[in-house]
Amino acid sequence: MYQENKIWIGKSGEEKVYIYPKMANRHGMIAGATGTGKTVTLKVLAESFSDCGVPVFLADVKGDLAGMCKPGAESESLQKRIDALEMMQEGYKFHAYPTTFWDVYGEKGMPLRTTISEMGPLLLSRIMELNDTQTDILTIIFKIADDEGLLLLDTKDLRSMIQYVSEHAKEYGAEYGNLSKQSMGAIMRAVVALEAEGGEQFFGEPSLNIADWMCTDCNGKGAIQILDCQKLINSPTMYSTFMLWMMSELFETLPEAGDREKPKMVFFFDEAHLLFDSASKTLLTKIEQVVKLIRSKGVGIYFITQNPKDIPDGVLGQLGNKIQHALHAYTPAEQKGAKAAAQSFRENPEFDTYEVLTQLGIGEALISILDEEGIPTVVKRCQILPPQSRMGALEDEARDSQIKGNLLYTKYAQMLDRESAYEILEKKFFEEEESERKAAEEAAAEKQRQKEEAAAEKQRQKEEAAAEKQRQKEEAAAEKQRLKEEEAARKAQEKAEAAKERQVRRAVKNAASSAAGTVGREFGNTIGKSLGGNIGKKIGGNVGASLGRGILSTLLKM
Repeated sequence: MYQENKIWIGKSGEEKVYIYPKMANRHGMIAGATGTGKTVTLKVLAESFSDCGVPVFLADVKGDLAGMCKPGAESESLQKRIDALEMMQEGYKFHAYPTTFWDVYGEKGMPLRTTISEMGPLLLSRIMELNDTQTDILTIIFKIADDEGLLLLDTKDLRSMIQYVSEHAKEYGAEYGNLSKQSMGAIMRAVVALEAEGGEQFFGEPSLNIADWMCTDCNGKGAIQILDCQKLINSPTMYSTFMLWMMSELFETLPEAGDREKPKMVFFFDEAHLLFDSASKTLLTKIEQVVKLIRSKGVGIYFITQNPKDIPDGVLGQLGNKIQHALHAYTPAEQKGAKAAAQSFRENPEFDTYEVLTQLGIGEALISILDEEGIPTVVKRCQILPPQSRMGALEDEARDSQIKGNLLYTKYAQMLDRESAYEILEKKFFEEEESERKAAEEAAAEKQRQKEEAAAEKQRQKEEAAAEKQRQKEEAAAEKQRLKEEEAARKAQEKAEAAKERQVRRAVKNAASSAAGTVGREFGNTIGKSLGGNIGKKIGGNVGASLGRGILSTLLKM
């Protein structure tokens, strides 16, 4: 209850125990074994912060915080506590609180989303349980996306980016370092596994704007945001990483606030041990840094866990407001843990803290808070106040009515899918594929053209060879005909010349014969005259004829 500008959480005897709002951002812890009353204490604190106008976030692991949107109802056990603490005299009454339901899977609340870029490579690597080498490569992939202006909003964006970098590993290797395809294959498998665990619903837009949580209702009560984690808790790594992201988001987005009269917002993280289990040294350092520094942003963080030893010393030392319910001490290990828890309190001389811690009943707790000067008070054994809202789960119809009646429903109900890495790379891939297809078609067309040209050239050469052969054949035939005709002409000429020569020879012969005969006769006559008588004539004629024939023969041989 919010009373006298203080948060009243319990009574130690007749003394009221308060948490001072201006010290509430020094963080706190609610611890205790199962069934000791941690959930009731959480509700009382959440209601009280809401009453003083401080917005609250609750991680509802068991589903029993949803009833805060309804007024409480009388029961025998509750009435006993009210009577024991004399609450009616303090103005105690049942009433509901302004509650908004969220669910990463969108089943029992409005979808709660963030983007891949906002989660970042470090927390994303933790979700996907990557080793150091794979984490480094994932960081490089984020860097390449930033350098090339590619938004990583959802898991399909991340898958596309991994595939793109893998296909261009050699190109990026020179600038960003070696990018092992085996490691990228492992990252891709982890992304697919993350999608199977609900990553497809969790990563996307519209992403959560923390400012939407920092509001009050018309009565000035701080809005209570309840994240249903009944399904999410089955994936402890995703649950813890989501909580880490939320703290980091608050730390990075909220301005410095300094010391305030009351926190801007208070967060309650149930099953806090999941936040630290298997966390790397780097991640633990980041958690401690956020817890230490987020106080100056006006944010209080309260961890709910079974044993304080679940929380690292570096974080535990930052928790100023401690509420410790009973711890079992049946085994040596449990006894050691209970002693350590008892020793973390400022000792009260009125009782033995360890003994009381192991003897506390349901609804009782050891409490030490920071006083107005910021000094831890001595530990006190207290009865925790009863909640004013309804205990237990909420009916599905009532929950659905609360969800759809919320003003934020229209903003967050439907997932958006604007252009990001997936669409850009798909377009680029399509363009590259289209370019390759066109290049292949052009290459095929060029090859076909060259083939056709080669065939045409071969045909042309064949035709030219045939034509040349035909020409040569025709030329040979023509030459043969010419030679034949020339030979015939030559023979005809020779024949004509021979005939002419024969004719000439005959003419010459005749002429010679006639001339020789005449010469012979003349010569014979002359000789005959000289020799006398007929004998001389006859001898002269014969001699002249022979001489004429000899001359003719000589002439014909010339």
